[in-house]
Amino acid sequence: MSTRKHKAVDARYSVGIDLGTSNTVVAYAEAGSNDIRVFEIEQLVGAGEVAALALLPSLRYHFAPGELKSDDLQLPWGEMEAPAVIGAFARKLGAQVPGRLVSSAKSWLSHAAVDRLAPILPWGASDDVEKISPVIASASYLAHVHAAWNERFPDAPLDAQDVVLTVPASFDEGARALTLEAARMAGLEKLRLLEEPQAAFYDWLFHHRETLAGELASTRLVLIVDVGGGTTDLTLIQVAMDNGEPTLTRIGVGNHLMLGGDNMDLALAHLVERRLAGGDARLSAARLSQLVERCRAAKERLLGENAPESTSITLLGAGAKLIGGARSTDVTRDEIGQIIVEGFFPKVSVGDRPGRSRGGIVEFGLPYASDPAITRHIAAFLGQHAGEARKALDVSADTLAIPDTLLLNGGVFRADPLARRIADTLSGWRGEALNVLANGNPDVAVARGAVAYALARAGHAPKIGGGSARSFFLLLEDEASATRGVCVLPRGTEEGQAIHLAERTFALTLGAPVRFHLASSVAETAYEPGELADLAAGSGDFVRLPPIATVVDPHAANHGRARETPVHLTTSLTEVGTLEMHCIAVDDPAKRWLLEFQLRQEAPQTDDAASESHPALPKAIELIDRTFGSRAQDVGPKEIKRLRAQLEQTLGVRDTWDIALLRELFGALFERAKKRRRSADHERLWLNLAGYCMRPGFGHPLDEWRAEQLWTLFDQGIQYSNESQIWSEWWTLWRRAAGGLPEAAQLRLLDDMAFVLQPPGTSRYRRAAGAARAGYEDMVRLAASLEHVPVERKIEVGEWLLTRLKKPSENVQSWWALGRIGARAPFYGSAHGVVPPEVALAWLDAILALDWKKIDPAAFAAVQIARMTGDRSRDLPDEARAAVVQRLEAMSAAHAWIAMVREAVELDRADVGRVFGETLPAGLKLIR
Repeated sequence: MSTRKHKAVDARYSVGIDLGTSNTVVAYAEAGSNDIRVFEIEQLVGAGEVAALALLPSLRYHFAPGELKSDDLQLPWGEMEAPAVIGAFARKLGAQVPGRLVSSAKSWLSHAAVDRLAPILPWGASDDVEKISPVIASASYLAHVHAAWNERFPDAPLDAQDVVLTVPASFDEGARALTLEAARMAGLEKLRLLEEPQAAFYDWLFHHRETLAGELASTRLVLIVDVGGGTTDLTLIQVAMDNGEPTLTRIGVGNHLMLGGDNMDLALAHLVERRLAGGDARLSAARLSQLVERCRAAKERLLGENAPESTSITLLGAGAKLIGGARSTDVTRDEIGQIIVEGFFPKVSVGDRPGRSRGGIVEFGLPYASDPAITRHIAAFLGQHAGEARKALDVSADTLAIPDTLLLNGGVFRADPLARRIADTLSGWRGEALNVLANGNPDVAVARGAVAYALARAGHAPKIGGGSARSFFLLLEDEASATRGVCVLPRGTEEGQAIHLAERTFALTLGAPVRFHLASSVAETAYEPGELADLAAGSGDFVRLPPIATVVDPHAANHGRARETPVHLTTSLTEVGTLEMHCIAVDDPAKRWLLEFQLRQEAPQTDDAASESHPALPKAIELIDRTFGSRAQDVGPKEIKRLRAQLEQTLGVRDTWDIALLRELFGALFERAKKRRRSADHERLWLNLAGYCMRPGFGHPLDEWRAEQLWTLFDQGIQYSNESQIWSEWWTLWRRAAGGLPEAAQLRLLDDMAFVLQPPGTSRYRRAAGAARAGYEDMVRLAASLEHVPVERKIEVGEWLLTRLKKPSENVQSWWALGRIGARAPFYGSAHGVVPPEVALAWLDAILALDWKKIDPAAFAAVQIARMTGDRSRDLPDEARAAVVQRLEAMSAAHAWIAMVREAVELDRADVGRVFGETLPAGLKLIR
């Protein structure tokens, strides 16, 4: 702690860092000075050529061995440590060689459907290309800045300065925490976070600080539209006059919107691709990425000042045909206008709202906004905040609340046609012209504004108030409906202000892993601390956050059992700008526990319904205890076999048991696991019930803990190893719980089965100790369900299945397994872990050779392998998917199956069950 105080006192500079999707920019001002400067970042601009530039492209090029020499990579502070080039030279290399460029790392930080700490970038790159995580990519840009700064200012190291790092206003707590982790990895542990739209406004305020009262005299509400490379950020600032001086309050921010310059470049690339590739041909994901870089330059040229009528876009050949295989096409200024201006900034009415059609901009594994029309998203945003806007504008409830002032930021607004279209659209809604604030250099405004914010905190410039842009809620898992949440931090709470919920007491579990589910809302509804809110009433307004997961006081367990203690919650926004929650013991306020966000990929969760305890649960536990309790009771084989039927008579049909009830039953079974070996009937029944009650291994609070506890039984194996039915239940148990097991456990399972799964005559794997031959079909289904194992092991199992399936006598369920392993969209695993398309395509050919009417699972297996995800690095070629559609239509297959192959759509509940291999628990909703 003393080190941090020392750094704060000794800071010679205020430094602003805009870690952008497209570019990273740094600005600074010396202590006591109002001279904000842009820091020019030294970087490679060619082989062995270094230049200091205002923009550091947020790009990494992972070069091949021997591609570049050591002399090519020298920077003033030494040779680059990693086999990667960062910055301007990376952009040049990435435009020439496909599949080696890491881009849009910032967008990946906010994409919760993948493990953002896993090595997944460059997305879709071949196996010989080194991959890194989005966090490490972001850290590498910050580390480059850190090194460049320290080279220029050796007596004032960057980590000792007053650093402000900007993030999108729409970043949730998980993305913000990951950004802080990237900064920490780059050696920047002491900094503040600032929302980018506010930073852009701070830059304007600082430029006009001497004449601010006059400049804003007629302004009551400012709309900031910040369109960057990866996101569109919307913010409303209220302006009120107090004794002739403006008071500024941020009153609204938009939800996360992954829509920006990247989407525009991609839309143009689709047009160019059709011309270059010819007909319906598609470029690979790597080649398309290369083309997108070239389209970006063409877009900027044709939208810039003195733009030509057209420009040429050239896609280089590959390998030996690098030059000779090049292809070119022209794109006109009118075409750019149609694709970019009309496609992304159409003239719409104020009542228009974004559509849900996926459009043609879903690529590279990122969940881009379904509607590309930024003007429609602005209309929806203004509608969402109409109440606060009317107050700011002092207009009646029946008056359209359109801001009177507009600030545009982001590199795309260097193009005058785009800036003009936004202003004209809003003026049309308002019925009169808006005041458009000048932003002469949007590329550097955010970094400069971050420095202005630091100066404002020191009292040298105007400061924007408003506090937290969101209200935060703790979901009540024990309610009859978890659509209710208690407000733990209201919107508008200032940073550092503690919100203590003294009127509400919570039971905190000590000595065991616990998980708290949170939601946030940017809606203008005013909530009081501790107020219960109905999250279902405005479901579109509430966003689920990554859970808070921790082991609270691991030494507090009593004889191995967790215990509960009553606590109060205290919540605050830290000075960094992130949410912090403490639990304070009611009986001893000195005992405090900090709760932190879980940042790895979050498994799909329960939906908004969690049942109360079933009224007949005590009776059901009595039945379980009679069979598996510590006291041996006079329970014969017939009664053991009747336990399942008795439970259904008590609780209702098994399929109606919801996930909350299932987990209660699992707890009762696991507490009595030691008595599962009383007889073969006991063991078989316990394995069957425990697996059924734990499926699919995730989706309910504490499931990670349950899976860990269940895994402790693996090494114990089974008692009655000569009973084939018990082996079948053993493998079925692990298949049902597989989604909750980590990679190491899944690999252990696969190794245990490998000897039996490998085709006859294969001797790569030896029989595992204690493993049996029994249950081959169940092993196949389990192996197909292990989505956390490395891709090469998935391919290995798939090839084993194909070898065996050449025999007509092989069980048809193996086709289901092959489809599951080759699926384009995993059931619970990270999207980066799917089998490569070229492998899946070979498997699909084998499935297409079958008579699907005779082998029912084959058709659904083909649907899984050919399913359209919108991610070109995972999807199969168009012609392969067309062949599957043709076969499905010929057999009059379900329309939903055909749609899944033709376009990116979600599975319905029945098909989710088919993928899993059986019905899923009621109350479980998969969120991807």
